[in-house]
This record gives sequence, structure tokens and C-alpha cells, in this order.
Amino acid sequence: MTVPAVDHVTAPAAARDATRRADAADWRFCVAPMMDWTDRHCRAFHRMLSRRARLYSEMVTTGAVLHGDLERLLGFDASEHPVALQLGGSEPDALARAAAIGERFGYDEINLNCGCPSERVRRGAFGACLMAEPALVADCVKAMRDAVSVPVTVKHRIGLGRDESYALVRDFVGALHDAGCRVFVVHARNAWLDGLSPKENREVPPLRYAVAHRLKADFPGATIVLNGGLATLDDAIDASCGLDGAMLGRAAYHDPWLLAQVDARVYGEPSQALRRAEVVERTIAYASRMRSRGVPLRSIVRHVLGLYHGRPGARAWRRTLSDARLLAGADEGLLREALVAVERAASHEAPAAAS
Repeated sequence: MTVPAVDHVTAPAAARDATRRADAADWRFCVAPMMDWTDRHCRAFHRMLSRRARLYSEMVTTGAVLHGDLERLLGFDASEHPVALQLGGSEPDALARAAAIGERFGYDEINLNCGCPSERVRRGAFGACLMAEPALVADCVKAMRDAVSVPVTVKHRIGLGRDESYALVRDFVGALHDAGCRVFVVHARNAWLDGLSPKENREVPPLRYAVAHRLKADFPGATIVLNGGLATLDDAIDASCGLDGAMLGRAAYHDPWLLAQVDARVYGEPSQALRRAEVVERTIAYASRMRSRGVPLRSIVRHVLGLYHGRPGARAWRRTLSDARLLAGADEGLLREALVAVERAASHEAPAAAS
């Protein structure tokens, strides 16, 4: 199978390789894989805000990787490094072949989904239901590790159904640890597979961060990354103290500006002193390049609607970039129109707020 070349337009090779080496084993801050959201355009936008945050693809099933349009499913911009590919599947051989393809595409990590509770995933016998089959998952991990040289990691829940005993997740992690897995992204809720929607499964089962800390105590050599219910960067830093990292999902998507603080607050690097207007200009340049390859503007701007979250003019920004009439046939200049709209609206809102 021929793997198309990855786009390396935005990062010189030496700088890209240096960044990848520095971040190869660093999970201090991650942006979660989210279906229909963390596509390549979302990740390219997030990378404009943080040099160091670890980014994850949407979950891609092994069947799609082995039989689908690889460039559409796996293609990414070199600026996204470090970036991980999340796979969904339960057959060791298929996962091994899909992982090898992901590595050849240039992904820095292959992550196995053992946490998604959706009906679609359950029908495919993978996702959260795999927590009931630790021996099978261990075989999957071993097959993938034998096929690739990049880290093979697992994202999982802390239990199934209403049973909150520690034994299930301890034995699950133990089996995978014995198979060579060393990085575990722990969504600190059970998965209730009977009657809750995926959205409810992110909100209803109780959060139990103590379980992640107990796993770290029992497996001190493992990297334990905390996920679930982290609404702010402060939440992520505080709740993951004593662990190896934190993963934010919807909070980072809806209020992406929090990513602009990550490099300084999590990694101790000098602040980029970014302004939102600068990020808009970078997005315009990215959109221009993508549009030259046939990508519609809508596919790019839908991910930047939260850039002015909580700021004066945010409504004008969102309204301009989500207006179907304006988007029809628009080019990247619509982003500059939205910037003008937000600045105009902000100038009117500020005096009202001050009064």
C-alpha cells in the first residue's frame, strides 16, 4: 500500500525533528481526540496557540484505515507535531497493520480507544466495552508495539456500569502494562453502556480522580494522564498534580484561547505574547493554502468560532463565520471581515460595560 507524503510546508525539517524529539515522551498537556471536531484543520488551529500541547486525531477505525482514503483520513500538516493517531478496533492483526500505516504517515503516537461508550462503537465491539476483555486488549497492544517504533498508548475509563470497584481498572491496566504499554489516558468516570447517550456518559457517571492517583501509586513507572471534567487550565493543573499530565477536550475546543497559556504555565516556556488578531492572520494564511487545495472555507472556520469566547465582540465573530449566506463561495477574506466586525462590536460593547 502506498502512503502519500505528509504535508511539510509549514515547518522546516530540522525544527520539526527537534520538536518531535523534545516532545516524544511528554504528555503534560494534551487535547483530547473528539469525533467530528479534532480533524486536521482543528489541530492546525490549536497548534497556532500552543507549541507544546500534544494533539490527537479523531478516532479512526481500523477498517477505515485499511480500506479507506488514507490522505483524507490521516493526512495532516507538519506543524501539528507532536500529534497522535487514535485507532478504534479490537483485532490485533488489523490494529497492527493500521498502526504501521499511521507511523508511516508520521504520527508520533498510536492511541487505542478503550473509552468511547457510543452505540456505534459498541456495535463494533471496541471502545469502552474492551475494558471487560483485558487479555484481548493486551494482545492488541503487543501486536501494535511489535509493528511500530512510536509509543502505543491507551485511553480508557475507570470502570463499566455502576460497579465502582477498583479491581477492574487495576487489572485492566496491569494486563496492558505487562504487554508493554506505559502511557494510560484515564477518563476518570465509569462508562455506563446501558441507556446513557455519549453526552450523558461525559456528565452523569461520577468523576473519581482518586482512581487515577491510585493507579499511579500502583504503577509508578507508568505515565498516567488525567481526563474528564476538566473545564479550565487551572482545573487541569490542580487535578493532575502528582500525575504525569492532563487532557482537556471540549473546554479547549469551546475556549481555545486557554491553549495560549499552556506553554508558559505547564511547560515553563516564555510566553508567546500572542494577540487574537495575530492568530486570525495566521489562520487566514492557512486557509488560503488549504483553499488552493480545494478545502472549503467552512471546514476551517468552524473550528475557530470560540477564539473570542468570553470577550467583547464574540457574538459578531461567531455570527460572521457561521452565516451560511456569507460562507457560500467565500474566500479567506471572510476571516478578516469577521475580525473587523469583532473589533467594531467590541468598541461599542466596552463603553457599555464600563458604565
